[in-house]
Order: sequence, then structure tokens, then C-alpha cells
Amino acid sequence: MRSPEEQLGLRILGVTMRSRFVTLLALGLLMAVPLSAHHGSAAFDTGKSVTFKGTVTQWTYSNPHCLLSVDVKGEDGKVVTWLAETQAPNIMYPAGYRRDSFKAGDEVTVTVEPVKNGQPVGRIQKVVTATGLTLGTLGSVAIPPAAK
Repeated sequence: MRSPEEQLGLRILGVTMRSRFVTLLALGLLMAVPLSAHHGSAAFDTGKSVTFKGTVTQWTYSNPHCLLSVDVKGEDGKVVTWLAETQAPNIMYPAGYRRDSFKAGDEVTVTVEPVKNGQPVGRIQKVVTATGLTLGTLGSVAIPPAAK
């Protein structure tokens, strides 16, 4: 049988362990809300597509999102830089995206789901390279150029 002091010590330890668990659980739940909002589609005009042709200025192949910057020359002659994002490399790898998929100066045709506010930003739906390679989205596979 344990002394009252030992029992009290264990009770305090139990409360401390329980309160740590509750605190960690609460923090986890609180963090889940912003993360789900971050990965939601609220900013995008879902169902709408914009296709543009331009020159790659930068390709960032890293977590948390791959980013493709493309300079697009408008009808008025002004250049607009579009920023197209997709998921992390490990998710996009099966769709054909690689660290060396694009380099500055490459000509590409990009289809994105644009943001609602009209800024030149969107989520990649498809990219066609100058060689004819088609890279898609999550769950798709790369489509090689047609044989000649």
C-alpha cells in the first residue's frame, strides 16, 4: 500500500499528464483550422480556367508548393508575370514534375484555375512544354509529345 504522499504525487503527475495531453490536443485542433483553410479552394475561381503562353522566369520545386513564374506578353505589349502554383514535389512527382522540368527562358503554355481577385495567380491544371510534353495536376500522369 502506498503512503498518502505517494498517492498524492501520482495524482498530481496524472493531472499534469492529462493536462499536457489536453493542451496538445487543443493546439492540434487549433492548428488544423488554418491548415485546412490554407489548402482550401476559397481563393480560387473553381471551375474557371485561364490559358496563357509565355516564358519561364523561375521554377521553384520545393515544399510546401511548387511555383512556376511565367512572363506573358499581353496584346498591349506589356509583360505580366503570372505565378502558377501546385502541390509539393512528392505529390506532383507522379504527374511528371521534376526539379529540372522548367528552366528560365523555356516557352510554355499554362492552364490555371485563377484566383478570384483577378491577380495573375492560379493553380496549375496543365503545362505544355515547348517539346510538347504535357504535365497535369495531382493524380494525372505526364503525357509525352505525339510521335511524328
